[in-house]
Amino acid sequence: GHEEIVRVLLKAGAEVNAQGGYYGNALQAASYRGHEEIVRVLLKAGAEVNTEDRHEDNPPQAS
Repeated sequence: GHEEIVRVLLKAGAEVNAQGGYYGNALQAASYRGHEEIVRVLLKAGAEVNTEDRHEDNPPQAS
């Protein structure tokens, strides 16, 4: 599934807290879209929980 793609990208060196796109970063996107397993993978990889998106929302607010 999608979580395996996330694992592959992280293993290849993708920046877990990279900003960009509609949601701000991967953790925010996964939170908004309800992808719980991807949220777990990103948190385990060190995703920052308190990063705000362009709407000044953070992942806990998104979920």
